[in-house]
Amino acid sequence: MSQGLIELKNANIYQGSNLILSEVNISVDKGEFVYLVGKTGTGKSSLLKTLYGDLDLTEGEGWVVGYNLRALDWKKVPFLRRNLGVVFQDFQLLTDRNVNNNLKFVLKATGWKDEKLMDEKINDVLDKVGLKTKGFKMPFELSGGEQQRIDVARALLNSPKLILADEPTGNLDPETSDEVMQLLFSISKDYGTAIVMATHDYMVINKFPARTIKTESGKVWDNASISM
Repeated sequence: MSQGLIELKNANIYQGSNLILSEVNISVDKGEFVYLVGKTGTGKSSLLKTLYGDLDLTEGEGWVVGYNLRALDWKKVPFLRRNLGVVFQDFQLLTDRNVNNNLKFVLKATGWKDEKLMDEKINDVLDKVGLKTKGFKMPFELSGGEQQRIDVARALLNSPKLILADEPTGNLDPETSDEVMQLLFSISKDYGTAIVMATHDYMVINKFPARTIKTESGKVWDNASISM
């Protein structure tokens, strides 16, 4: 097994029986920040879903945080997901409970049992995203930027080596987007967390440059040049 947190070699990505991306070769190492760009329908989401075990990898080789994607079954997927964080565009917070209980729900779902340790972990991740005082707020009481920060906090709960972010600035205004990007870059730098971020937002990429991978014409191009 290679040392990269993500290693795909000659991987073919399918949605059902449709080949979406062919001969994908990607390596992402600890602490790297990588953009995943491409037009709608070119396979960005399919690639991310393969990386977090939502789509099966049936051809080629794939490893994510030490897990062999070819050997994943429904029993192993939860263990894979305990070792990575996922940040969604639409936040996906549970609307019937406050921030603390949203985060506690995830901890319990991933095997935590000690209430004191859970409370400490929740305080820790809220502190990291600058929202330590917001734990008792309901999601509807938070701004879009605050909800996205809670989404990032949720992704940090199990101290992942890797975060997969799917259009995390897609629903945010430019100023709030900048705040979320600064947060993601600081997490990558300060904690050595690798981040792969799918985005359409070329203004963000210009402001916060990093390695860029592009999906186009059924292929994945590494260190792609970006045309506005």
